[in-house]
Amino acid sequence: MIFSSSRLHAVSICVVTLATLLCGTCLLAAEKIGGTLRPNNPKLVKLPVAWPNGDEATMVVFGDRLLMLSSYRKIGGGEMYLRVHDLVTSNEVSRFGQDFSFACGFVNGKELNMFATRTSEKEWTKDVHRFRTTDLKTWKKERVLPRIGKKHILNTSVCKAPKGYLMAYESDGPTGWETWLARSTDLSKWDRSNGLRFVGVVFANPTIRHVPPYHYLMFGTHRTASPITDYEYHLASTRYVTCLMRSKDLITWELSPTKYPMLDAAVGEGINNTDADLFEYQGHAYIYYITGDQKTWGAGRLAMYAGTMKECLEAHFPANVPMVRYDARKAKFTYPKKK
Repeated sequence: MIFSSSRLHAVSICVVTLATLLCGTCLLAAEKIGGTLRPNNPKLVKLPVAWPNGDEATMVVFGDRLLMLSSYRKIGGGEMYLRVHDLVTSNEVSRFGQDFSFACGFVNGKELNMFATRTSEKEWTKDVHRFRTTDLKTWKKERVLPRIGKKHILNTSVCKAPKGYLMAYESDGPTGWETWLARSTDLSKWDRSNGLRFVGVVFANPTIRHVPPYHYLMFGTHRTASPITDYEYHLASTRYVTCLMRSKDLITWELSPTKYPMLDAAVGEGINNTDADLFEYQGHAYIYYITGDQKTWGAGRLAMYAGTMKECLEAHFPANVPMVRYDARKAKFTYPKKK
């Protein structure tokens, strides 16, 4: 979830104006993307399933097994650990990583990896560790991304990239939740000296994927800062959503120009659709995400796109539509000129 305590939740709400929450999107989308009306979103079907508690999770195909890798963190504080479930039988096949949370998974050939942050009630979050296994029984652990100064590292996401591996990781910062990028050639040593940063609006719980020719970044954010305010929303009560950007060079990014953000709450859900992760299975793309009230309850849910992951991601960027751009070196959004 974006917020791990009611204290952080309360702080975030201070920056949200009552008027924005009540009226939602008051500006016409056309005013922000060069005078072109926003196209409809590709169809994502929210499946009638839910997982209790609402834990960060990644679904993967490992060998011939469909698995869910997640971090259990009791709502309100308490016990934390990592776990792996078989998505066919629902059986828990592995439990490890006591006092670790904010996990993501990555399959590297015959090796299954989980990246997770050491977490405690006293210190909150610290360093990112890598857990790896080939048999789901024995896990090797190593610290791979140390905390710098007083910054807290939260969610991570790892993918294969043209020059090795790419990690997107989240931290706290002066402008709220921020996302940063790191590179690696071996999944153990990570270089974060590229100077690329995602700040200015909330860039939380990132998920990174490379689907040629683009890198894609999914991120959770508030609906209260431009350009996020320029989307339309299905519910006035929605506060936190998932948006999507793409880039060929990791520097210049395009924000999906669709009518709605990639994920926002539907009737019956809570105030957020965040902590999203996606995978492909039997030719369909699936997006796991969390909904809840950010304080007392949360649930993991699943949305499906009737096509491949590549088709799903590309469908969020229809041709010949002006797009808001983000420069990850300058940390700045630019808007298309009106026609």
